[in-house]
Amino acid sequence: MSISAPRGLASSGQKPITEILHPLSAAEEPLSPGPDVTVSGGRDKEVGLTNGTPVETPSPASASVLFNRLHLDDDLDPDTRDPYADTETHDLFVTVDDPKKHVSTMETYITYRVSTKTSRIEFDLPEYSVRRRYQDFDWLRTKLEDSQPTHLIPPLPEKFVMKGVVDRFSEEFVETRMKALDKFLKRIADHPVLSFNPHLNAFLSAKDLNKRQGLALLTKVGESVKSVAGGYKLRVRPPEFCALGEYLDTFNQKLGTIDRIAQRILKEQSEYLTELREYGTVYASWAGSEEELQRPLEGMAGCVTTCCGALEDMSENMSQDFLPVLREYILYIESMKNVLRKRDQSQAEYEGRLEAAVLRKQEDRTPIPAEVEKCQDKMECFNADLKADWERWQSNKRQDFKQLLTGMADKNVTYYEKCQAAWESLITVLQDKQTEDKTSCKSLWEIQQ
Repeated sequence: MSISAPRGLASSGQKPITEILHPLSAAEEPLSPGPDVTVSGGRDKEVGLTNGTPVETPSPASASVLFNRLHLDDDLDPDTRDPYADTETHDLFVTVDDPKKHVSTMETYITYRVSTKTSRIEFDLPEYSVRRRYQDFDWLRTKLEDSQPTHLIPPLPEKFVMKGVVDRFSEEFVETRMKALDKFLKRIADHPVLSFNPHLNAFLSAKDLNKRQGLALLTKVGESVKSVAGGYKLRVRPPEFCALGEYLDTFNQKLGTIDRIAQRILKEQSEYLTELREYGTVYASWAGSEEELQRPLEGMAGCVTTCCGALEDMSENMSQDFLPVLREYILYIESMKNVLRKRDQSQAEYEGRLEAAVLRKQEDRTPIPAEVEKCQDKMECFNADLKADWERWQSNKRQDFKQLLTGMADKNVTYYEKCQAAWESLITVLQDKQTEDKTSCKSLWEIQQ
């Protein structure tokens, strides 16, 4: 069986295996060492931000020219669209809702109702309704990572919270987590590969999950890759994956900065809201002791109260809708980097076995080991799956951030419109008061005349 050049190495100028293993070709054109790239990958170089679409470039050093803008529009070129756009799964629908608190002598925890509707033959029934807690979702994600190592697994919301800072049983926290878990399951259910995973089937349909056996098993593929690729350095990571890694580093940096600033803004808004409420209370109490100024003072207190309500709504939107999306994509980046590291390990395993086969071929003309072909197939599978999931992730990211930023703009516009309307109503009250005072003064003057 002849072995064609894998996509990853072909893009980096690597020779096909049939040429490398040919005695004359091997003697005339030895493998060029090229720049070393560690398995972990990544760069410290500061670059700009783009949509991060993998593009083949002449060399990794020129990849920075790709990063110049962030696309949020829907009018994309056909070659940049989601490759799964025409093969979306529309026969599996899941919903996470109805959180319930369970209290026992041993522990207190929250469960969520997971409702499923499907027409797939893999399921015995068309509808299911089961209750799952967070650790069940964590079990599912672990099993998906183990059984689908070449695919990007959506992230879960973070498990641990700081005691004394966030109450994990508060209504706000439970609602935010429920939305995140619902999005996690929907992303998996819409994936053309992950949605057919048998562990997802068990999660959605089984009344009781047998998690012990699943959590105890290790990925044999991952272990074999680590044993062979451990300590090996890639000669060349393909340019498109260099660009991908650089984009993830830059995107992570930008999101982290926005997250920190947003947290600070939210804190300042909370402090301002506290002062503003006290400000309105003072005017309300003052109105009780000033009969002549009662209406203007009450109008001022009502205006401040309206502004407080508008600011509270905007802050709630930032804490429950804006910040969770930022955090989700920060976690998404870590998931993508994890898959990229596995891809690098797969390439390292392939290159290591290939070089060993080349040496044996030159020395004693040993036939090509079948394991080299398997490693090549595995690497090609990694490349294809990672590129497809990357395009899918970019499409979801554009939609999510367009919706996020549009929603944020709408909330800010609504906030300022409410504040403006409140202050304009106060002007009307003050003008009416001024008119009454003038009328009163005129009547008093006429009486005196």
